[in-house]
Amino acid sequence: MPEAALQSATLGLGGNIGDPVKAMAAALQSLDRRDDCRVSAVSRLYRTPPWGKTDQSFFFNACAAVETSLPPEALLDLCLSIEREMKRERIERWGPRTLDIDVLTYGDVVQEAPRLELPHPRMTDRGFVLMPLADIAPGLLVKGRTVGDWLSDADVAGIEVADNSRDWWRKF
Repeated sequence: MPEAALQSATLGLGGNIGDPVKAMAAALQSLDRRDDCRVSAVSRLYRTPPWGKTDQSFFFNACAAVETSLPPEALLDLCLSIEREMKRERIERWGPRTLDIDVLTYGDVVQEAPRLELPHPRMTDRGFVLMPLADIAPGLLVKGRTVGDWLSDADVAGIEVADNSRDWWRKF
């Protein structure tokens, strides 16, 4: 990839059925193998209580920074394709899932489009996103504040580090 064509983006990954850690690792490896996308940083792995719909198993969550030549919607399409490969079924909002990949930020892009809102509209309300994102981008500006500042106000009750290594995704 030519350096001039690269854009930085951040992704949130999670899941709570099947083997979500293995699914997230496979997703990150799949992204990193591509010519148009490179994983540049990965957070620690977190075990987090369910959010939104609370009568389900705990989740595993992580965030990743990528460098990509794909435009935002194409990056979203790639993430959705990887979810489908990992047998993701969209049955219930905030329900159980094998794998979820959200495009959180894409450079400085701010957009409200039907398919993709950037930055992710609910990321600043979610400790399970902000905690791993702060591992890799605490100074990233989102809606006028840094990720670290948003995290200081977030509910992080019950969130725990499941793997301290930033290379957990390479172990599979």
